[in-house]
Amino acid sequence: MRRHPPRRRATTHAHRDHHRPRAATTAATRPEPRPSDRGLRRETPPPRSGRRTGCRRDDHPATPGPPSPTTHHDIADLDALITPLVTAINPALIATHGVGTETAGQLIVTAGDNPDRLRSEAAFAMLCGVAPLPASSGKTHRRRLNRGGDRHANCALWRIVITRLATDPRTRDYRDRMVKQKLSKPEIIRCLKRYVARETYQLLTQPTQRLDEP
Repeated sequence: MRRHPPRRRATTHAHRDHHRPRAATTAATRPEPRPSDRGLRRETPPPRSGRRTGCRRDDHPATPGPPSPTTHHDIADLDALITPLVTAINPALIATHGVGTETAGQLIVTAGDNPDRLRSEAAFAMLCGVAPLPASSGKTHRRRLNRGGDRHANCALWRIVITRLATDPRTRDYRDRMVKQKLSKPEIIRCLKRYVARETYQLLTQPTQRLDEP
């Protein structure tokens, strides 16, 4: 048996114009602006620092190759805005070897407005993704990479470690000792990030105290 398609409901002009009188009534009852307000013009709020730099970058579209001078100017402007804020919040952190303005700002943001909520340095290490995770098997005792936590904070700790490996003699001595114990370079960097997390935790919760660098 052949089925016929359902019939569509016929749409009349009266049905289409059903809402038109209501819209006309709404427009008619809308209050008109007062004569005293017609000549006023709203003041445009001052642009924020991010919008200002964004507009500047829009004038120069991204092209492959080295960054343009405008990008360097934007970075310098943002550093000039961030540096006094970070210094006022935690001067001991910004004075630590290997900690720059962006790194300190990221760690402060990760700790939050209430660093006391972090129960211990182990909790802060887990928050930053540098807590060691056991991955032993049989007679092999090792720890694997922790892929959790705040990756921006993890990157900040990584920058501190790389800077100290290049400029700090004590960190180099620690690396040489670990190399003799047959640890790979990634494993050494993980250990150093854990030490740096312990130091920065003390600086974030108790800015007056400073620990010795590894």
